[in-house]
Amino acid sequence: MLQDLIETRLREALRPKQLEVLDESAAHADHAGTRPGGQSHFRVRIVSTRFAGLTRLERHRLVNAILAGAFERGLHALAIEACCPGEATRRPVSSAQSNR
Repeated sequence: MLQDLIETRLREALRPKQLEVLDESAAHADHAGTRPGGQSHFRVRIVSTRFAGLTRLERHRLVNAILAGAFERGLHALAIEACCPGEATRRPVSSAQSNR
């Protein structure tokens, strides 16, 4: 399952304090890149000390590089909310576990 792959790779590479991986594919049902059964459009909310000193663009590039294999397996779109512990986020991460 693509969601599991995304979560595993991010946990291994970034050791996040908090991580949420949300499948938003249903909201994009008629958009390009949609696959039957979903698993094409995701939102990641991640809090990691690894982002310290990085710009927003650098954080996004890092996450995209970590997930390069997921894009090869059908990930079409990825919304990223990446911050360090203590930074304000637009929407707080709900827990250290991903929601499914």
